[in-house]
Amino acid sequence: MNFIAFDLGATSGRAILGTVEGGKLASEEVYRFPNSVMEKDGKYYWDIYSLFDHFKAALKKVAGMGVKVESIGIDTWGVDFGCVGPDGAILGLPRAYRDPYTDGIPEEVFKVIPKEELYGITGTQIMNFNSIFQIYAQHKDPESPIHKAAEILFMPDLLSYMLTGERVCEYTDASTSGLIDPRTRDFDRSLLVRLGVDPKILRPIVQPGTTVGVLKKEICEETGFAPVPVIAVAGHDTASAIAAVPAGDEHFAYLSSGTWSLMGIESPVPIINGKSYEYNVTNEGGIEGTTRFLKNITGMWLLEQSRKTWAAEGRVYNYAQIEAMGREAIDFPSTIDPDDPRFAAPKDMDAEIKAALAESGQKVPENDAEMISCIYHSLTKKYKAVIAMFQDFASFTIDKLHVIGGGSANKLVSQLTADTLGIPVIAGPVEGTAIGNIMIQAKVAGLVKDRWEMRAIIANSIETKTYYPNN
Repeated sequence: MNFIAFDLGATSGRAILGTVEGGKLASEEVYRFPNSVMEKDGKYYWDIYSLFDHFKAALKKVAGMGVKVESIGIDTWGVDFGCVGPDGAILGLPRAYRDPYTDGIPEEVFKVIPKEELYGITGTQIMNFNSIFQIYAQHKDPESPIHKAAEILFMPDLLSYMLTGERVCEYTDASTSGLIDPRTRDFDRSLLVRLGVDPKILRPIVQPGTTVGVLKKEICEETGFAPVPVIAVAGHDTASAIAAVPAGDEHFAYLSSGTWSLMGIESPVPIINGKSYEYNVTNEGGIEGTTRFLKNITGMWLLEQSRKTWAAEGRVYNYAQIEAMGREAIDFPSTIDPDDPRFAAPKDMDAEIKAALAESGQKVPENDAEMISCIYHSLTKKYKAVIAMFQDFASFTIDKLHVIGGGSANKLVSQLTADTLGIPVIAGPVEGTAIGNIMIQAKVAGLVKDRWEMRAIIANSIETKTYYPNN
């Protein structure tokens, strides 16, 4: 059977055609398109209509390939949402999480709902762009369309609504909102009541694998696509990615590695206590009732921003050169804390890292190779600390780390991680998010029975590489 996964990120989107047959999975990218934050009158939005046009163009291309498709699934980033009026019309454009309109809003909310109480209810790490803060900020704005909204739809659900005319609220994406109690897997609507917001804007929750509806007749006529169902997969991209971890048992931690690193464990229950609050660890929805107990870590952002400095100075390196340079300077001894706020958005990352090292009395890199080594060792040192923290929470022994996403292709970092953690590191798949999206659709189609069978097929179909600690 064939499935379409729309995998949408903040800078680009893709349509992936996946085929599951005979216990094997194959996938190919059939359409790629740009995405970006749109500024209008000092506010930042997502151009939902441009994305919708690209969805239709992708469907038209697949229809032209003559492939019979079983269903469609959509995954995106979390927290952002659009407003829908009583007549079903989409009201304006969804605000983007990069918009600073929530600056200072968490502090206002905490005057009504104390920070520790909010975490105790939701188990969601406090970030100023969480949906609860966006909703409150929009509610304070008399011009915001939220005042005319009958309900809000999170990004994957908004796009599936545009495709089908049917509305749902999928759990994994909604779980990033800061409004869900993960113990009940439902919204705690009293939070909005306390903030003076009508909780009727929140739809009932559905779990991953729910059928949203069938592709609209007019879209089928425009694209030549068959009227196939749209499935609410794990709509949050990280949830889909974790569904694709090719693990054979529960004794693993995962690292979704890219610009940012998401490290965590798959827990059978939420973990919410004083210690998890202290570490600011989040509880987000996974498939089959699991909890993604995870922490955000600054990832290859450090390297990407350093490369901008180097490029501006005329030094441009490809990834193979960067890896070779990192190996050349592998013994460089200095490290930083990647999550130090000073590295969040410096004008010159290279200079900022050097300044931090000088201030701490460590050796400062004398060339780009030493800077690369410093970044790599800093990341793996951070991973070790976070894994140790997770082991304190986990009800099982963590005996391996699965690395998925673009960072899994970095051989040097994978080996350094294995050496630093002292456990095997299994790297791959690179395209974890789209693969998880596809396999959840395959489960709905009856091709697999649970996440472990999904993962077995992925492990049997996708090339991975295991790195063993060798110091």
